[in-house]
Amino acid sequence: MKDSETSSRPTIFELAQAAGVSVSTVDRVLNGRNPVRQMTADRVLEAAERIGFRGLTAIRHRVANSRPVGRLGFLLQLPRQQEYRMWGESLAEATRASTLIHGRPIVRFLDDLSPENIVENLLALSRDVDALALVAANHPKINHAVDMLAADNVAVFTLVTELSARGVAGHVGIDDMKKGRTAAWFVHGLSHRPCQAAVLIGNARYLSQDLAEAGFRSYLREHAPDLELIHTDATREDDSQAYSITTKLLRDAPDLAGIYVAGGGIGGVIAALRDHTGARSRPTVVVNELTNETRAALADGVVKVVLSHPAAEMAQTAVKVMARALIGQPETGQRQHLLPFEIFVSENI
Repeated sequence: MKDSETSSRPTIFELAQAAGVSVSTVDRVLNGRNPVRQMTADRVLEAAERIGFRGLTAIRHRVANSRPVGRLGFLLQLPRQQEYRMWGESLAEATRASTLIHGRPIVRFLDDLSPENIVENLLALSRDVDALALVAANHPKINHAVDMLAADNVAVFTLVTELSARGVAGHVGIDDMKKGRTAAWFVHGLSHRPCQAAVLIGNARYLSQDLAEAGFRSYLREHAPDLELIHTDATREDDSQAYSITTKLLRDAPDLAGIYVAGGGIGGVIAALRDHTGARSRPTVVVNELTNETRAALADGVVKVVLSHPAAEMAQTAVKVMARALIGQPETGQRQHLLPFEIFVSENI
């Protein structure tokens, strides 16, 4: 190789200057003789990539090997529902891809959503992981279990819907009040006469659904006094229950112009709308989460709008805050991590 090419390569001194550390620190990262703080090692790696340092492969190897192993647990619900399977896959992928830890994901799903079963599984999962996150209803028994784990220095985070337990280390989700107002905006905007609307929630103990319903109501009070909210019912996160409720609404509410499905049971709502043979047109339907099922309903006009959690971004954010808690770099001054929700209509799927 020519001398001019060799001399043009960044030196260890230039790398130290670019990273804002001493030459000896760079040497420790390169040779692994003494430990270096993870943040410092990451800064050296970033600088090496930026300036094209010749020992980049070695630095990447050392930095990767210096990361601690972190077992992250995720307690999700209803594996039969596609959104939970999708979230589980995204969380597992984000854990394995973490640049802060060597992530080891453990994802478990629950069909039995009784508080007692959730507590039992929560405590069991806590024995197998270093930090965990869950989706659960805001129930005293669940909150008590979370506070117990926090007292034992187990970091517990919430996903999608919050808990009122003091021991919760952080929350990752979306602004559900804003989502509910957005749903009402669509229902009102697509209705061209004084009419009626209905909201279906899954379970009144899910704070995210309560907030979404409150947002829907607040928008109607402020901007659509001619749109009457006639019905709020709980599907119990069950498709058959949602089918029965929707069928009854379509039969008994001739002026029904819109339905907002703020909780589970979306499959039952879609099935009822497809089976409806009444003379009048279908109401404007807004639902949560873009799945194969809701995508198909958008495509054929059964559903008009889907308001969806950004699955990949939510998973990456959850893993980041959990990993930071494990390595002693918790997020300061920010307990809630609210991400922008995604809006889908037939034209952008």
